[in-house]
Amino acid sequence: MIPKELAKKIRFIQIHTSRAVNDVLAGEYHSVFKGRGMEFDEVREYAPGDDIRTIDWNVTARTGHPYVKRYVEERELTVMLVVDLSASGSFGTRERLKNEVAAELCALLAFSAIKNNDKVGLIVFTDHIELYIPPKKGVSHVLRVIRDLLNFEPRRSRTDVTQALDFLGRVNHRRAVVFLVSDFQAAGYEKRLRIAARRHDLIAVSLTDPREAKLPVAGLIELEDAESGECIVVDSGSAAVRRRYEALARERADKLAASLRSMGIDQIPVVTGEDYVRDLVRFFRVRERRT
Repeated sequence: MIPKELAKKIRFIQIHTSRAVNDVLAGEYHSVFKGRGMEFDEVREYAPGDDIRTIDWNVTARTGHPYVKRYVEERELTVMLVVDLSASGSFGTRERLKNEVAAELCALLAFSAIKNNDKVGLIVFTDHIELYIPPKKGVSHVLRVIRDLLNFEPRRSRTDVTQALDFLGRVNHRRAVVFLVSDFQAAGYEKRLRIAARRHDLIAVSLTDPREAKLPVAGLIELEDAESGECIVVDSGSAAVRRRYEALARERADKLAASLRSMGIDQIPVVTGEDYVRDLVRFFRVRERRT
């Protein structure tokens, strides 16, 4: 049985995301993510106006009449949501935690995918593979994905992006559209990211909270690293401390953006408390103009 509060939240997300998908996202998604190409459908008799390059010479020779091959677009895609639910995601100062925003954003992507008859799968990770749901179609499957994302209690607290990408490589042998959703508070994953980007259409969704980029003026503040448990005390009343904090945050964000760009990986920056539907639409439109 699903707890009443969770069921209510799932229903709210379903209604909210379905409206956004129907109004805006489904068409944008379809335009950006094409099928794998053309696949053979049937052989039929040649008709005036058919491209002679499609003539099937073997069938034509056997029957004594010209026949052509007919192809259709192979539209079906597999969309993998690879979601970081480590302890650093349990932070948020604008209505929702980063992990909650991740779940809602994944719901949007999942509903956009199934509206286009694509499969959706889920990998939840920390520094361990916490959950794997194989790709399938259908609304009931997507609702399960959303439920598990919202209700999941990770066993571990740290982040290992490399392990998540290694697991993706083992379970997805065919090319997929992969949304890697994380705050990227980890290190040493660049090599594996580059390999995954060659095999899949990999998009990085980077989550941040405004307080991670700017300190309030509140005197002495104790800050705790959610993943390591390390604590430090900072004087937020000091302008120099606040400037240094902001400079480090900008440096971290710029380094991630430059690293992804160098690997040819698209990035969707998402800030908690801001309109992530707008962020997705902007990404889809920019990418469509590029293709």
